[in-house]
Parts: sequence; structure tokens; C-alpha cells
Amino acid sequence: MRVYTKDPDALSRLTPEQHRVTQQSGTERPGTGEYLNNKVPGIYVDIVSGEPLFASADKYDSHCGWPSFTKPIELANVAELTDRTHGMVRVEVRSKHGDSHLGHVFPDGPADRGGLRYCINSASLRFVPKDKMEAEGYGDYINQVEDI
Repeated sequence: MRVYTKDPDALSRLTPEQHRVTQQSGTERPGTGEYLNNKVPGIYVDIVSGEPLFASADKYDSHCGWPSFTKPIELANVAELTDRTHGMVRVEVRSKHGDSHLGHVFPDGPADRGGLRYCINSASLRFVPKDKMEAEGYGDYINQVEDI
């Protein structure tokens, strides 16, 4: 079984924006994220640890300005914490092993798919296309990726 940790080499390669988002709980500007309109089959992993987070099959357009997913690909890789910043009470989503800030989860997602909207910063993610998943060690998740 693969072990995921906060990788110092990956941290050193982060752009200033990726560092601000993942390590300082920042948020990228809406509509600017690299993966907002990505429709290629594959999975999204933590940019720092590589742990699998979300599948393209669970991605949808919520019109919120950030990539949105109905559920994590591996629940054990996602931590949900109470966030009381900015005068609100929200549920923050972080990667469990890399401790990267990913975004927030809201209860206004598609009812027929569980009712949740994981609103995630592209800056927290690295996309692995379906045709590279096996070579990069994510072959166990291919059955959770659909061709769009």
C-alpha cells in the first residue's frame, strides 16, 4: 500500500499561488483555476502528497467559479474541519496526509448524487489523465473514472 506524506520536494516546486492556497489556507480567484473547465477523464491528486482526492466522474459544473465534485475518490484521504474565518461557519476540506488546504464542502450539491458540493481550488491539485494513471501508480482507481 502506498504511503502519502507532505513531500518537501513537492513543496519546493510549488508556485507562490499554490503555496498560498495549500499551506496558508488561501483561495484562488473564482474562474481562474487551471482545472475549472477540465473535462478529460482522470483523477485529481494532492499537489503536495500525491494522495488521490477526486475523480473526473464526480466532477460537475456548479457555476461557482471553482472545480466542484460530488464526493472524494477516497474518503480516507480527506479531512473535514470547522472553519470560522471571514465571519462564517463553513466546512474546510484538507488532504489527510499532505495537510494541504483544498477548499470547502457545502450541502448544496446535486441531490441525486448525495447533495454535497466539494468546492476545490485548482492550485491544490495535480491532474493525472486516465491514460497515465497506471504508470503513475493510480491504476486501482481507473474503474472510478469515466470517459466524458
